[in-house]
Order: sequence, then C-alpha cells, then structure tokens
Amino acid sequence: MGFAAVDYAIFGLVLALSMAIGLYYALSGGRQRTVREFLLADRSMGCLPVALSLLATFQSAVAILGVPAEIYRFGTEYWFLGCCYLLGLLIPAHVFIPIFYRLQLTSAYEYLELRFNKTVRVCGTVTFIFQMVIYMGVVLYAPALTLNAVTGFDLWAAVLTMGLVCALYTTLGGLKAVIWTDVFQTLVMFVGQLTVIVVGTQKVGGMGRVWQVAAAHDRISGIDLNPDPYERHTFWTLAFGGVFMMLALYGVNQAQVQRYLSSRSEREAVLSCYAVFPCQQIVLSLGCIMGLVMFAYNQEHPLTAAQSLASPDQMVLYFVMDILQGLPGLPGLFVACLFSGSLSTISSAFNSLATVTMEDLIRPHFPSLRESQATLLSKVLAFSYGLVCLGMAYISSMMGSVLQAAISIFGMVGGPLLGVFCLGMFFPCANSLGAIVGLAAGLAMAFWVGIGGFVFNMMASPVAPPASNSTHFPPNGNLTTAVMTTLLTSTTAPPSRTGLHKFYSLSYLWYSAHNSTTVIVVGLLVSFLTGPMRGEDVDPRTIYPVLLKLCHCLPRRYRAQLSCGVGSSMQDMSGTDPAGLAGQKTSNGLPNGPPVGVASCEEGEGFARADAVPTCVVQETSF
Repeated sequence: MGFAAVDYAIFGLVLALSMAIGLYYALSGGRQRTVREFLLADRSMGCLPVALSLLATFQSAVAILGVPAEIYRFGTEYWFLGCCYLLGLLIPAHVFIPIFYRLQLTSAYEYLELRFNKTVRVCGTVTFIFQMVIYMGVVLYAPALTLNAVTGFDLWAAVLTMGLVCALYTTLGGLKAVIWTDVFQTLVMFVGQLTVIVVGTQKVGGMGRVWQVAAAHDRISGIDLNPDPYERHTFWTLAFGGVFMMLALYGVNQAQVQRYLSSRSEREAVLSCYAVFPCQQIVLSLGCIMGLVMFAYNQEHPLTAAQSLASPDQMVLYFVMDILQGLPGLPGLFVACLFSGSLSTISSAFNSLATVTMEDLIRPHFPSLRESQATLLSKVLAFSYGLVCLGMAYISSMMGSVLQAAISIFGMVGGPLLGVFCLGMFFPCANSLGAIVGLAAGLAMAFWVGIGGFVFNMMASPVAPPASNSTHFPPNGNLTTAVMTTLLTSTTAPPSRTGLHKFYSLSYLWYSAHNSTTVIVVGLLVSFLTGPMRGEDVDPRTIYPVLLKLCHCLPRRYRAQLSCGVGSSMQDMSGTDPAGLAGQKTSNGLPNGPPVGVASCEEGEGFARADAVPTCVVQETSF
C-alpha cells in the first residue's frame, strides 16, 4: 500500500498551488502593506469564498477520518447532527454578525471591552490563545501519524513540509491567501471524498447494495427521542445540543468572526453564513455515505488481522488504500484531501492568533505603533505561530495517551467563551466582574467535567490505553465535535452510573450548552450581588434585545423595564451601518471617537448622550 511517484506528485502539487496563492497575494493588490489588508483582506471578500472558507476552517483531517468511522461503528444516527445546522447558522447570521460588523471590529474580543472593560477583553483573548495553541500541533501531527502507520508515508517529512508551507503562505498572503487557499482546499476535499465513494460503491455493487447491507446489519438508525442528556447520541442531543456547539464555532470563534468581517458588506457576511448551510449538509452527507460504503465493503471483503486491530481512523485509511490500489494517482488525491483539511484549519489558526495577539495584547500598549510596523509585526506573529505549531506537533508525539486530554481542551474552552459573549449581548444588567467570574466558573466547570470524565473512564475501562504510536480520534464532523467526543466520553455504552459518576458521562454535545449556561448563571448572580450595570453606561450597539423582540406586543412601560434602561437606539436592525462606525480606528483598535456633534465622556468609561443621540465612548481602563 505504498505511494507511487504519481501519488507524491499530486500531493506535492496541492502544496505548491497553496503556496502559489500566497505568493500571488503577496505580490498583487496592496501587497499586504496594511494591517487592514493583511488581517481583514481589506474588507473586500464576496460571500461565496467566505462561505467556503468558513466551511474549511473547521473541516479538519480529523473530521474527514472521524465521520466515516462513526457511521461504520454506530450507524447513521450521527447524520441527524445536520438538524442543528439551521439554528446554528441562523442565529449567528442575525445576532452575532450584525453586532460585530457594525462595530467595525478586527478582533472579536474588542467587543468584550466595548461591552465590559479591558480586563474582560484580555481574559477572553488569553483563553482563546490557550485554546488554539493547544490544538494546533495535534491537528497537524495526528493525521500524519495515522497516515504513516497505514501507508508508510514519512511522518516528519509530512509534518515539517505542511507546517512550513502553511506558515509561509499565511505570512506572505494574509487573510486573502488563507481564504482563497481554503476555497481550493475545500474543492480538493470534496473531490477526494467523492472519488472514494464512487470507487467504493462500484466495488460493492451500487448504492442500493450499500444501503441493503447496512440495513441488514442495523446500521440504518431511526429517530431516538430519548431526552436523557447522558446518552451519547439521541435526536435531541444531536439536533439541539449541537446548536450550542455550532454557536461556539460560527458565532464567536475569532477564526470565523474574522471571515465575516472580511466581507465587503454586512449583507455579504450574512449571505456567507446562509451559504455554509447547504455546504455543511453536503460535507456531513459525504462523510456518512463514505462510512456506509466502508461498512458494506468490509462485510464482503473481511478485514485482515492487522486491520481488525486498527483504531477507527486507521480503518478508514486501510479501506481507502485498499479500494484505490491499482488506480495511480487516486491514493495521492485522497492524501491531498486529508492534508487539505489540516492546512485549512491550521492556516486559520495562524491568522486568527496573529490578529488577537496584535489587536488585543500589543496595540493597546503601543499606541504610537506605525501602520508599517504593525503590519510587519502581524506577519512575524503569523510565522511565529507556525513555528509554535511545529513545536506543539513535536510535543504531541511524546504525549501518548495524554494526547486525548490535550485534544479535548479545545472543546472544553469553546462553551465558556460562548457564554461570556451571550452574557454581554443578551443581559444588559451584567457587569464586568460578573463576566470575569462567570468565565472563570465556566472554565472550571468545563475542566472538572471533562477531565473528571476522562480520568474516570481511564480508571473504569478494562482496556489498556492506546499506545503512543496509534491514534484514536473522535467520530465527528467538525473541529469542535472532533475534540469533544469520545476522548472524554466512552464510545461504547457506559455501565450504569449514579451520582457524580453519572454526571461525568454527560454527552459531549451538551458540553457547550452546559458550560455556557454556567457562565451566564454565575455572571448574572455576581452582577446582581455587586450591583448590576446601569442602562446609561451600556452602549446599546453591544446589546441584542432578545427579550424586547420576543415580547414586542407588551405595553411600552413593560418593554422599557425589559430594556434595563439601555437607550432606545438599542440595536437598530435596519441593515445599514450606523453613522460614525465606519471610520478609522485609533491605535488600540477601538472606534475613532464619537460621531460629529456628540459629546464624549470626560472620564471613566461608558455611554455619553447629547441632544438625545446615543453613542458610546470607551475610555482606556487600567488592567
């Protein structure tokens, strides 16, 4: 099952084309001379490339291997995850995107300073950096390790080549290069998966035969309406627990927010979110069908002794290499598909990490930094995070079974970050202390449940942990689910549990909901105990009036109480950018002063009014 020269050529061509896109944008247009162009693609992107980039960002190689493995082992129940995509994308399109876009942000965490204060902003930024750095090396190293185990493809040659190529085109071409390489890599992923499905289906005897074999072995699942949140997969868990997972990904994650903000208009940003919906359904369906084809094929072509002992992700590669052998170039195409998933995820991580480091941690402390210096420093940061990724890949190679816990950290952090944004947007009374304590409580709860469940499963399992030269990846369809699933929760039915042990078996798809709710409840409680935020101190543009919209038929005096005293301009949802927000920013990344004719606050921070025209002027606060 080794690689032929043509396979290496196809794999090399994909890397070369990705690099060429980066060079093109480094030498054309504005040549990445400004921070706006390098980090936000000069706010000039259309909805289709942004949509494909949104899709590719969290369609990692782990997912390409994980979904077929899930279907192969447990049947098609996971396919119901597609039900959560509608709400999971509609809410970001109509809640998060309008707020972020109209505030003309660069980093999503600028919102936290506008809504609360600088301390909350820095806490959110540091949490995000920790989340992404932990995961970067894993998403690069793990697929290479699996590929090496199955095909003999040189492990560190693949890791180093991909890491350096990705770092270079991200550094040279900026966000434009990242988005357009994502588009190219998405097409490669589609073609690679379709090739495997077509060839595999032909060898089994057609899609009808595939479905027949799967149904005969109980792999076609019905709708399980069991509401128990401790069941790993039910309809409610997938369709509604998955909504919170999608919100953590497509609502507040910097990698996605940055793509919305690169759109040429708010309408284009919203349309890109709409366009992701059918693309996500196609990706999910391709993975599920591939799993069914693999199952039907293996029923008629029994596994060898080595294959039967392989981990689920390795079984997928054994299947692919088996059906594609004798077809020159196709194994290389699937490997290119696999690594395109990794490249798209890693490049997005580099770019988003460079953005938050520059805008949230460096610029506020160096207000005199010139534009050329800031741009150069952003490029250095992007390349430096590439080197950090390679270092994390090396650390991953020495972690052994601890690798499972490291991957899981990504999923554990997403829920609390979602919670702190929801706390700010939906609850005007929440104050900065409540946000900080709530975020800390959410992270503590996430790590308690996550690591507690991991340790309990390790102690309770009669099976020895996997060796350090094997990988066990979760059977899920995107990056967050890929890191939150069976690494912490058993993929087999757990024994009957009670009390705390039962709590540890909470389905991974409820993690985001559970942890974000913890942030909101604790944040509100602390805010009320320490004095809720006054309405006049809250910028109405940072609030989404969900209660006012749900209770629009109530009398005016009741609606005024629901608004918590926040100004009447709270979230003008007309679809146009408010005056004064489209201007330039100061060196700390915040809007450059109030609109003409509006008074600013003399001291402190908060909301200023003049002639009944509301605006918010956020002053520097000490950290």
